[in-house]
Amino acid sequence: MPEETMRVVTQTEGGTVTIAPEGDVDLARSPTLRAALRQALAAKPQRLVVDLTGVDYMDSSGVATLVEALQTARRGSTRLVLCAMKERVRSIFEIARLDGVFTIVDSREKAATA
Repeated sequence: MPEETMRVVTQTEGGTVTIAPEGDVDLARSPTLRAALRQALAAKPQRLVVDLTGVDYMDSSGVATLVEALQTARRGSTRLVLCAMKERVRSIFEIARLDGVFTIVDSREKAATA
C-alpha cells in the first residue's frame, strides 16, 4: 500500500516563499500540499513559487489545489508562479488550458523574476 503522505519543503527568502512538494499529488496527498500552500499564503508573501521538480504525477485534485491557491494568491496580491514541471504534469495543465491561466516557467531561477 502506498504511503498516504507527501513531503513538502518550504523555503522563504526575502518576499518569496518557495514550496517544493515531493511525490505524486493525488487525492490522498493533495491535502498536505493544500495545507502548505494555505500556510504560505497566510503570510501574504510578494511571490509564491511552487517548484514541481519532485512531482512525477498530478491528478485533478492536485490541479484543483493549485487553482485554489492561485485564487487565494490573487486576492492577497501575491504572485503565484509554477516552475520546473515535468512533461507529464505540464500536459495536464495544457489539456485543461490552465497553462494560460498560471504563470509557468522552466526553473526556480526564472520564477524569481516571472
